[in-house]
Amino acid sequence: MTAEAKPSKPKSIIIDCDPGVDDALAILFALGSPELDVKAITTVCGNVPLEVCTKNALKILELAKRTDVPVHPGCDGPMIGEAIFGKFHGAGGLGNLVLPDPVALPSEQHAVDKMAELLKVAKGNNEKLTVCTLGPMTNLALLIKLHPDLLSAIDCLVSMGGAYRIAGNRTLTSEFNILADPHAANIVYSAGLDYVALPLDATHQAMTSPERIAHFEGGATGTPLAATHRLLTGWNRNDPRRYGGDGGPMHDPLVTLYLVAPELFKTEAAHIFVECDSKLCYGQTVADWYGQSGEEANAKVVQKVDADGVFSLLSERIRSLSQAG
Repeated sequence: MTAEAKPSKPKSIIIDCDPGVDDALAILFALGSPELDVKAITTVCGNVPLEVCTKNALKILELAKRTDVPVHPGCDGPMIGEAIFGKFHGAGGLGNLVLPDPVALPSEQHAVDKMAELLKVAKGNNEKLTVCTLGPMTNLALLIKLHPDLLSAIDCLVSMGGAYRIAGNRTLTSEFNILADPHAANIVYSAGLDYVALPLDATHQAMTSPERIAHFEGGATGTPLAATHRLLTGWNRNDPRRYGGDGGPMHDPLVTLYLVAPELFKTEAAHIFVECDSKLCYGQTVADWYGQSGEEANAKVVQKVDADGVFSLLSERIRSLSQAG
């Protein structure tokens, strides 16, 4: 008789985000997945101003009854230039979802300092952390510049950002997260991390539809499942010419889904460049798929997504989180 295999240890992660409708879904999925251990949520100016992002992160944690996870505010603008904000999340950042004001307060420790602290502990224990970025990469870029000695404690970076074989969603060429701080993205792409990118090429394959939203019906009022259903019903771009039908793309949830179920995704290796100068193409990500630049690949870029599998797993985990609460 063979001994039963011991369950694998959950993957320790930091979620750096700018909640955000789709950030909320990514966080809820992570909290509902036993494979992931969320060590901290760090916030950055992005979809909405930093103060609103931070407040939304606290609201989401209270919705999930996970106030044990600390929230650390980070950078309130890009490394260079003025902040820009999202267009599809509403003034409060969570679309048509209204949650109570949080009881908990954010930590006074800056996001970059918290990241460094967690990485230092991991390095001291001969362990590693996975970093997830769901918004502009300002916090991570500062971490790289201030604490290059701690990068060896990052197991993997998985981020939502960029656009390659399809057009940008904020300008003709650029995706919002990169456009909001291209200089930060350029620092991150040059850091030599094990990097997985989820660009618009991937997220536009995971579109909401009435059939997919139906997976999230039946949640009791005040549960993550009911909240997710409300978020998704309001997440319609109403642009079938661009997306091939009604619905909205699942951007940020694909990051945490990738960590749990990489088999739902197909990647291609490429070297990524970021345009930081051109007025027309500012913030554009350019992928060298065929080695024409002579540079080694610095990323695995997701190009195909099993959308039905994504929505099925997302609903399963958020339903489980709701029942656990």
